[in-house]
Amino acid sequence: MAEASHAVFLSYASQDAVAAQKICDALRAGDIDVFLDQSELRGGDAWEKKIRHEIHDCVLFIPIISRHTQERLEGYFRHEWNLAIERTHHMAENKAFLVPVVLDGTPDYDPSIPEKFRELQWTRLPGGETPPQFVTRIQKLLSGDSGPVPTMARRPAAVTPRRSSRLVPAVLAAVLASVAAYLVSEKPWVAKPVAFAPPAHSVAVLPLANESGDASQQYFSDGISEDLITALSQFPGLKVIGRTSAFQFRDSKEDSRNIGAKLQVAHLLEGSVRRSGDMVRVSAELINTADGSTQWSERYDRPYKDLFALQDEITRAVAGALRAKLLLSEHAEVQSERPASGGLEAYNALLQGRFHLSRHTEYDARKAIESYTRAIELDPRYALAWSALSRAWAELGTNYLERVSAQEAYAKARTAASRALALSPDLAAAHVARGFLLQNADFDWRGAEAEFRRAMELAPNNAEAKFSLGNQLATFGEVEPAIDLTRQALATEPLRADWYAWLASYLSGLNRLDEAERAIRRAIELQPGENGDYWNLAIIEVQRGNAQAALAAAQQEVPGFYRDSAVALALQIGSDRRAASLALATLIEKHGTFANYWIAEVYALRSQANETFEWLDRAWSNRDAAIQYLLFDPFIMKYKDDPRFAAFCRRVGLPVPGEASARKST
Repeated sequence: MAEASHAVFLSYASQDAVAAQKICDALRAGDIDVFLDQSELRGGDAWEKKIRHEIHDCVLFIPIISRHTQERLEGYFRHEWNLAIERTHHMAENKAFLVPVVLDGTPDYDPSIPEKFRELQWTRLPGGETPPQFVTRIQKLLSGDSGPVPTMARRPAAVTPRRSSRLVPAVLAAVLASVAAYLVSEKPWVAKPVAFAPPAHSVAVLPLANESGDASQQYFSDGISEDLITALSQFPGLKVIGRTSAFQFRDSKEDSRNIGAKLQVAHLLEGSVRRSGDMVRVSAELINTADGSTQWSERYDRPYKDLFALQDEITRAVAGALRAKLLLSEHAEVQSERPASGGLEAYNALLQGRFHLSRHTEYDARKAIESYTRAIELDPRYALAWSALSRAWAELGTNYLERVSAQEAYAKARTAASRALALSPDLAAAHVARGFLLQNADFDWRGAEAEFRRAMELAPNNAEAKFSLGNQLATFGEVEPAIDLTRQALATEPLRADWYAWLASYLSGLNRLDEAERAIRRAIELQPGENGDYWNLAIIEVQRGNAQAALAAAQQEVPGFYRDSAVALALQIGSDRRAASLALATLIEKHGTFANYWIAEVYALRSQANETFEWLDRAWSNRDAAIQYLLFDPFIMKYKDDPRFAAFCRRVGLPVPGEASARKST
């Protein structure tokens, strides 16, 4: 065995420091010496020499993979990865050296991960939680008692979802018709259910596997799956799981019963897409989740130019198998994903944009904007592309930009939303996009509510519209209906961690703390290491008056604003008043330019009314979007009877508590 100080090298992105420390602590507790670089400033000759020395001398190199490494296409951790891979070129093939660890649901086929890592079996340690079995495995690898790290057991290409944009519509239509019909004539997810009794008329469309042999075509097979979801969702009485939840089972090794239990559906629609030249092959089958039996299956070979016709054919086939009838409600309208011109290239660009926007990074948001812009250039009357472009610009402005840059993004979002609605007034996605913009950029609360309600009228099964309306109602202080709508949305998107986090906030606002804790722990389970979840848990413990538990939760939060805010809140109910004041001062010093509302919240917890309203005024002056928490904030609402609170509500356009009934009656 090599020198103890060089046994294991842990390589990680800075955003994963907490998880890396957990893994490091677990290994060290097992008497394993670990090198964990915790330098605040990386780079320079001395650092370079040290890192090269450690990687050259270590026995095992553990790259920590996550959505953060996936998002960062540049970083010092990538330099470390390259050095480790370079070292393997001088090793025997069967020598154990690389031991990839992944903290979340990052897929093993992601092109941002080095191929050398993708060839090996990954160990998943959600959030850095390290079981004794992993420590034992590392001990064996260090001692030489274990064989090489196993290679990845890859699924056949047919199981890797990818789609062809032209073949999708016809195949989707045929599949949808069969599936929907069968489900309708037949009769909260559970992780490992004892009893399994999902609604008979329910289906999840799993991501179709990409058999094209080209990883860059993933967006295409995903696009076909999304279109099937959209088409099936228009059948009344048919529960269709949304994209975010269904796509978490990409390449899953779980059997149909377990997937059905987690999603609470009676049927799964799965299959594959292969595009070769001008031809597209789509294979699809409808699975009964109770016993894994195939209820319907079909293979379609069509010219790429007939993609939309093929989608229709699949939709009809699936709906027919489910014996579903498309009976729209009085105000509902058929929601189409296709460009008015029928142009497949524009549709293809839309799919590429969706693929990027779903990755939730600034880089991908900008790539999505490029793709949506391309779709519009190809078909200027493509309303869905205009609405998608609006949402992408609005998300970029809300999540990644500030001040002038954010306002410029919002201006472009407004133009795109207006164009989408002018082209297609009955497109639900356009109303959701405009509602998001009104809510987050313009603080036009009532305008946002109207847009979300219209979207629900047009597409009653649209989970995004339900969640968005619920979020706006919570902003109005109507928290009970917000909870109900959020739970309805989660019924079709049961694996949306972010929606569970919002649900926890609503419940804690009503002091339903046990329910709130269950909701936020579900969010943590679904997406370990996500910013804000332990902050949310810390708030719940503060409400309970449990200072120790609140601080413990705060310290598990990802380093940055949320941890600083959570620690400040937790310390306010502790006995160390000096530490409490220092934590608040740190929060103001580090985040005072943008976190005005959250600083007001800490002052409210300290019962300092003047400072609370001073920081609320700053929040409004800076148009801090967190103001939407005001009427369900468990700490600031203590001042609801203060005349300054009523004045603030009127200034920002929110109902004054006690006057909400007047808003409802208008």
